[in-house]
Amino acid sequence: MTLSAQTDAPTVGGLLRQWRQQRRMSQLDLACEADISTRHLSFVETGRAQPSREMLLHLAEQLAMPLRERNRLLMAGGYAPVFAERSLDDPAMSAARQAIDRVLAGHEPYPALAVDRHWTLVAANRALESLMGGADPGLLKAPVNVLRLSLHPAGLAPRIANYWEWRAHILSRLRRQVEVSGDPVLAGLLDELHDYAAPKGQDHGAAVPSSHAGVIVPFELITDGGILSFISTTTIFGTPTDVTLSELALEAFFPADQVTADRLRRLAP
Repeated sequence: MTLSAQTDAPTVGGLLRQWRQQRRMSQLDLACEADISTRHLSFVETGRAQPSREMLLHLAEQLAMPLRERNRLLMAGGYAPVFAERSLDDPAMSAARQAIDRVLAGHEPYPALAVDRHWTLVAANRALESLMGGADPGLLKAPVNVLRLSLHPAGLAPRIANYWEWRAHILSRLRRQVEVSGDPVLAGLLDELHDYAAPKGQDHGAAVPSSHAGVIVPFELITDGGILSFISTTTIFGTPTDVTLSELALEAFFPADQVTADRLRRLAP
């Protein structure tokens, strides 16, 4: 069950029930985690009890709700949001923006990027830009969705040597995000990516697992100089209290072999 079924004017009880079900928790499970009675939780979900602001935040914490959804829960209860949502260009975000820029620049000559909760490209270093050539200009026009760029037949898909392995990894990762977040935009993106036709020449039956199979899924990109093989890591801000920062992720790609490392160092500006 996703949160797409929510009404335009959600209630506290409806939101709590939906997130509880999203987390596959019974009322007893949540009540025990929150150290409250099942009776009180039932009254909150049915609207017979008016929870305090602190109680709503406490329940949201037990449900591991995203900051954006915690604000939504508070507003449904008649309280003001407590988590700000600022643009990265906001002066208050300058330290975070500088940190992002330093991480991306410091990762060169290897590619790295920052994306928001919907996988929209926020920032990238020069090493990444040099690898996106050949994609349809429409897919590179802002806002760029990096998952769409990766798997679209007119994007990088024809250049991915281990296309079926990488596709399975992307879809599995996105499916987990949908299950955790209930985000209807991500659910729509998952459906879109799943329906993409395979690039010409990519025979599903001939798919061969990489030498890293069983340990990690590499990203293998075909270039004029040969195949570049990468492994990726994801970094998030550890203690965000801003919605924008809480939804930001930095994806850093490392060479999976010495050949790739040497080639990227030669290609570095």
